Amino acid sequence: MIAKGSVVSLNYTLKNDSGEVIDESSGGEPFAYIHGSGQIVPGLESALDGAKLGDKKDVVVSPEEGYGEINDELKFKVERSNFPSDKELEPGLQFMAEMKDGRQVPFIIEKVEGEEVHINGNHPLAGQTLHFSVEVTEVRDATKEELEHGHVHGTGGHHH
Repeated sequence: MIAKGSVVSLNYTLKNDSGEVIDESSGGEPFAYIHGSGQIVPGLESALDGAKLGDKKDVVVSPEEGYGEINDELKFKVERSNFPSDKELEPGLQFMAEMKDGRQVPFIIEKVEGEEVHINGNHPLAGQTLHFSVEVTEVRDATKEELEHGHVHGTGGHHH
């Protein structure tokens, strides 16, 4: 059964409220993670507690249990001069920025108006209800090394 410290492999499809596929396990390779370590959204992780090999579930995750609500404080207008002069800026461009507290936060450019660049630090799925269809393809205890490194090793995980 899936419990904290389990390595879990999943085949999954993620859809939005409109039924559009947003993401899915690629090429038939399951996604592997360490359960209870915050590597997947909290709502999906809690729904998988106690699941077993072969279980299939449809899980609806609210924004609060997914990528959060949209935080307007993470939307800014900044001057073009804050970017390298040789960099072409266009909507969809992602970059990392350092916040006042020293944290590195990923941002995306939403639009460019003259010398003003509109940027957004919210996760692209913030504010959205997530619809997961998952199948548990593996459950095992994490190795000591995996727990120390904080990720799964081998198929579906990290390869050293």
